[in-house]
Amino acid sequence: MTAIRVLLIDDEVEYTETLGKRLGRRGFTVRTVGGGAEALTVLGGEAFDAVLLDIKMAGMDGIRTLQEIKRRHPGVEVVMLTAHANTDIVISSLAMGAFDYLIKPVNLDALTSKIRDAAARSKHNLESGAREGRGSGKTETRQERKS
Repeated sequence: MTAIRVLLIDDEVEYTETLGKRLGRRGFTVRTVGGGAEALTVLGGEAFDAVLLDIKMAGMDGIRTLQEIKRRHPGVEVVMLTAHANTDIVISSLAMGAFDYLIKPVNLDALTSKIRDAAARSKHNLESGAREGRGSGKTETRQERKS
């Protein structure tokens, strides 16, 4: 069985390194990045089964990053992470297509379960897109539509 590929996006380097190692010991393949712009670049070239995204980050915050991920890669599922339980932001992120959210510090068992659920949904999204002729589930750019 292939390991679930997870992209972990958070500007707290120590946190991402620690969480990445802990998830790796649980059998996940984890790539960590320090911000939204970097995450979008990585997602443009690599496939992931699930994304873990911090809401509060310097530069491009998690909400803006979520919007761009869902616009460019609508089939990938995103689990939001937050240290601040702001109900409005959580509801907003779910309305924008986030799979779910967890409060930091996260319980590792709850997180691994959520990652597996998100990865299963991403796989379903990909398979549904292929059956419906949408290929990889990636959205077309305006330039591609003009061609």
